[in-house]
Amino acid sequence: MQDIAAFDLANPPPGFLDNPFPTYAALLRGAPVLRLRDGSVLLSRHADLDRVYRDTVRFSSDKRAMFAPIFGRDAPLYTHHTNSLVFNDPPLHTRVRRIMASALTPRAIARMEPGLVATVDRLLDRMEHRVDLIEDFAAAIPVEIIGNLLDVPLSERGPLRDWSLAILGALEPAPGPEVLARGNRAVAEFTAYLQGLVARRRAAPGDPEVDVLTRLIHGTREGETLSETELLQNCIFILNAGHETTTNLIGNTLALLEDFPDQRARLLDDPDLIGPAIEESLRYLSPNQFGNRQAVEDVEIGGVGVAAGTVLHLCIGAANRDPAVFDAPDRFDIARKPNRHLAFAGGPHVCVGLTLARLEGKVAVSRFLQRFPSYRLEDARIAGGRIRFRGYARLEGVVG
Repeated sequence: MQDIAAFDLANPPPGFLDNPFPTYAALLRGAPVLRLRDGSVLLSRHADLDRVYRDTVRFSSDKRAMFAPIFGRDAPLYTHHTNSLVFNDPPLHTRVRRIMASALTPRAIARMEPGLVATVDRLLDRMEHRVDLIEDFAAAIPVEIIGNLLDVPLSERGPLRDWSLAILGALEPAPGPEVLARGNRAVAEFTAYLQGLVARRRAAPGDPEVDVLTRLIHGTREGETLSETELLQNCIFILNAGHETTTNLIGNTLALLEDFPDQRARLLDDPDLIGPAIEESLRYLSPNQFGNRQAVEDVEIGGVGVAAGTVLHLCIGAANRDPAVFDAPDRFDIARKPNRHLAFAGGPHVCVGLTLARLEGKVAVSRFLQRFPSYRLEDARIAGGRIRFRGYARLEGVVG
């Protein structure tokens, strides 16, 4: 095992991308509050992440100062991320979240379920003997659902996934020039597309009960609205927040059920366990492995002094395996209870789309298992190759 005190998130040790969990365990044991070479601090304990998520006074989500030297203030990526819900503090975060939450009510999500079931069943109907469970299934579901949310015409959905992957790729700890160029190009192209879509929707509004874009354009019933930039960039955020993470949730769950056949048999025997099975997948292989905040004032975390302005890396993947919170944390147990994972973050910034993500995961995995209970995966799995996000780029399998 490498010297954990020398761990560098921007230049992780060999094998970290394939299996970061031994490193996470070492961090939890020996350096749960670790100062990195660039002066930032890596947190891995569940209690510390939970504290930071809940305290919006001492810990900021505003990334303008952090993103300026990475992207440049005139870059499309900077414009996008500094206007999106996730990288802002109140009052902007509060106003944008309230408008977005008004469009993602439990009633609205319940009305999406028949369309979700139809999408999943259509994808399953197309499957033949050999499939890529990412390209042919897991990745196709959130793109279709988000396309339905914004009422994007079917013929115009082709670029959505590539745009999302390019934008999120630029959030890695050390993005190179090519990654940044792809991300900036994706934001520019997506923004231009949305300008046209918004203009069409303003001219012919949809039903605000089911058309999220119409609801975002109109704002809340109390009269709160988004500026044009906020509207466009948070439409991009909806795709990004719901696409790769949900793809990873579905793909990771199917891979875990292959790796733990006893748990697959348990779920097949008791389909009502699908809810806790999805929660355990979220904990065990969290689709989003890292978040971040910035200290607003001098604070102490776990006995370590943290100066105002310090960037904090929140290691969700480690916190969700913290033995102080989870009994036998390296065991995959689809009936685990309680399961206080942080896969959706926490506090005021808890994921606004978590109910929809859970529904997509439950419908996709349960209906897949009903159709193909004896599926098996090939040995050659291609990991997503990301530090921040954990999932598969390819997951080839045999379903019939």
